[in-house]
Amino acid sequence: MRELIEKVLSECKKYTADGRVADYIPELKKACPADLGICVLGGSETVELGDCDKRFTMQSVVKPMILLLALMDNGRETVERLCGVEATGKPFDAFNYSDMALRGEHINPMVNAGAIALCTLIGGEGKDEKFERLFSLVKRLSKNQSITVDEAVFRSERETGNKNRALAYMLKAYGMIDCDVEDMLEVYFKACSISVSCKDIANIALVLAHRGRDPESGEELIPAEYSRYVTAILAICGMYDGSGEFALRVGIPAKSGVGGGIMAVVPGKMGIGIYSPSLDKKGNSTAGVKVLERLSAALDLSIF
Repeated sequence: MRELIEKVLSECKKYTADGRVADYIPELKKACPADLGICVLGGSETVELGDCDKRFTMQSVVKPMILLLALMDNGRETVERLCGVEATGKPFDAFNYSDMALRGEHINPMVNAGAIALCTLIGGEGKDEKFERLFSLVKRLSKNQSITVDEAVFRSERETGNKNRALAYMLKAYGMIDCDVEDMLEVYFKACSISVSCKDIANIALVLAHRGRDPESGEELIPAEYSRYVTAILAICGMYDGSGEFALRVGIPAKSGVGGGIMAVVPGKMGIGIYSPSLDKKGNSTAGVKVLERLSAALDLSIF
């Protein structure tokens, strides 16, 4: 396994030159576009290669955690009244969902509007408690209690996130949320700014791969029904508006983020975490997608 992944990583390093780092969040511009790291967890072997120790912010990779906690706090029916499950076919930060009044069926949990809406379903007395509950879930599933928030990225998100601010106020204008918008955005911006490594997100993916259980202890960390729900959503729309092509070429549930991370779930087998901040036009890691495509082909990982 290690030799295969070394070979794939070496072959895919060149694809970092095909994209560019996110620049609409000023702090993200500081990332090195040539970075490429991976952690693969599964079976008895752990493989960590390349720039796997570099830390990066979760950005949209945190959206499955927001969905998961919303489900755990409220149940599926409440979540689906607020947020749909179908792929939008639009960019993750799109405004033009419909010519009619905005409704939950027009968005999903993996686009910004959907994730912001679901932040309102996280239980807690105010923004700080809501975030801490989400943060605790991330730390528990990643098996890393030392995870922190990148305060510089958080400030950058908050100061420049006017498009997300507009999306949130649009949700409120259509009666989809009823809360203090700035407080809810603080939860969302801070969640996106959680700093992780490839191994952290690989551990989260491994729990999802085993239907919510710790594969070592067998302990149920999250209800199996919600683990399946989140994994299915990742397969449908986890890779932004490139999810269809990704399903055909790679065929495993995954979630990308503009910080350069990809969290990939191979049901029943493994969790994969990738970091490579050079992105394509849809916001997915150029080299990261190529790595997953080659690993999927070599190891027959596709669920389809």
